[in-house]
Amino acid sequence: MTKSINNSTMDNTMSKATLSANTASTTDKVALSLKKRHQKEKLFKSMGLFAVLFGFMLVAVLITDITSKALPAFHQHWVKLDINYKASWLNVDDSSASSSLTKQLKTANYRKVLKKSVEEMFLSTGTEKFSRKEKRKLFKLFSTNAEFTIKDDLLASPEHLNKQVSVWVRLDDDVDSYLKEDFPVGEAGLRINKQQAQWLVQLNQLPAKDQAVKEQRIESRFNISFFTASDSREPELAGIKGALMGTLLTMFVTLLLSFPLGVAGALYLEEFAPKNRWTDIIEININNLAAVPSIVFGLLGLAIIINVFGLPRSAPLVGGIVLTLMTLPTIIIASRAAIKAVPPSLREAALGLGASKMQVTFSHVLPQAMPGIITGAIIGIAQALGETAPLLMIGMVAFIVDVPTSIVDSATVLPVQIFLWADSPERAFLAKTSAAILVLLTLLLVVNITATVLRSKFENK
Repeated sequence: MTKSINNSTMDNTMSKATLSANTASTTDKVALSLKKRHQKEKLFKSMGLFAVLFGFMLVAVLITDITSKALPAFHQHWVKLDINYKASWLNVDDSSASSSLTKQLKTANYRKVLKKSVEEMFLSTGTEKFSRKEKRKLFKLFSTNAEFTIKDDLLASPEHLNKQVSVWVRLDDDVDSYLKEDFPVGEAGLRINKQQAQWLVQLNQLPAKDQAVKEQRIESRFNISFFTASDSREPELAGIKGALMGTLLTMFVTLLLSFPLGVAGALYLEEFAPKNRWTDIIEININNLAAVPSIVFGLLGLAIIINVFGLPRSAPLVGGIVLTLMTLPTIIIASRAAIKAVPPSLREAALGLGASKMQVTFSHVLPQAMPGIITGAIIGIAQALGETAPLLMIGMVAFIVDVPTSIVDSATVLPVQIFLWADSPERAFLAKTSAAILVLLTLLLVVNITATVLRSKFENK
C-alpha cells in the first residue's frame, strides 16, 4: 500500500513538472511571438517615417531647384543712356504749333535718335567711328523696346525736345543673361562676343552727362514688368499678367459652374433619386468619366461648345466650361462620400420632428457634409488649375499680348504659358518658366489655404 502511495505521489510530481514545462514553453513562445510582432511594428513605423521624410525631401529638392532657376527672372539689367532729342534726328518741325508738334512727336523717328545718341556717347570718348557691321552688333545690346522707352519719356516731357537727357532703358535678354552669369569682365560668353563684352565695360564706365567722373551706368533692378506685362516674343519684355488674369477668369467660371452642379448632383443621387437601374447606370458613368483623359474633354469642347454653339475660341468662358465637365465627376464622387458619412440618426431625428425631406437635406445633411464637399472641390479645382491638354484643343495656346478683361476675351492660362515658354529656345525664358511655375504653385497654395479656412469654419459650426 505504501508503494502504491509513493507511485501516486511520483505520478503527481511528474504531471506537475510536465505541466510546468508545457506552460513555460507556451509562455516562451508567446513572448518570442510578441517580440517578433513588436519588431515588425517598429520596422513598419520606421519604413513609414522614412517614406514620409523621403517624400518631403524630394519636394524640398524640387522647390529648391525651381526657385534657384527662377531667381534670375525677378531682376533685370538696365542701362542709362544720354539721349539727345534733336528735332532733326526726330524728323519733326520744332517751330510748329503745340498741337501739331505733339502729333509729330507720336510718329517721330525714335530709332534714329537712339542710334545717333549711343554712337555720340562712344565717339565723345575718342572711340573711332563704327562700321555698319559694328553698329548692328552695338545696337543688339539694347532691348527692342528701348526706342519706345525714349518715346514715352519725350511724350511725357515735351520740353526735352532739342535737349540731352538721361533715360534708363532695358538691355537685351542675351546681355541680361550674360551679366547674370558673372563672366570675366570683357570676356565673351553665351551669345555675347568679346567685342560686345568690351563695349559693355566701356558703356558702363562712360562719364556722366555734365560730369568729369565716371559712373556705373548699368544696374540690376527688380523686374516688376514680370508681373505687370503680358507675353512677348522678346524675353526681357515677357510677363505673366495676361496669363494670370486668364487663369483667374477661367477658374472663376469653373468654380461658378462645377461647385453648385456637382453638389446638386450628389444630393440628388444620395437623397432623392430612387435606387433602380437608371441611377446605377448614371453612377457607373460618373465613375468612368473621372478616369477619362482630360484631352477628350478638350475635343468635346471644340466639337460642341465652339463648333455647335459658336462660342469664341481661346475665351475663359469656353475654358471654364471644359474644365467644369472635367472636374464634375471628381466633385460629385467626393460630395456623395461626404453626404453618405452623415449619420442616419440625424435624418431620422429631423424627420421625426416634422421636417420635410427638403428641409432635412438642406438644413441638416448639407451643413454636416460641407467640409467633405469642400475637400472634393479643392481636389477638382487643383486638378483644373494645372490642366493644359484640354485648353490646347480650344485654342488657349495662342500667342496673346492683351490682358483679358472679361470671360469672352481671348486669353491664355499659366500652365499653357509655362508650356509655351519651356518650348522657347531663348535662355532667358528658362528662368521665366521656373518663375511662372512658382507663381502657379503659390496660386494653388492660396486656393488650398482659403478652402481649408472655409472647411474649418463649417466644422466648427
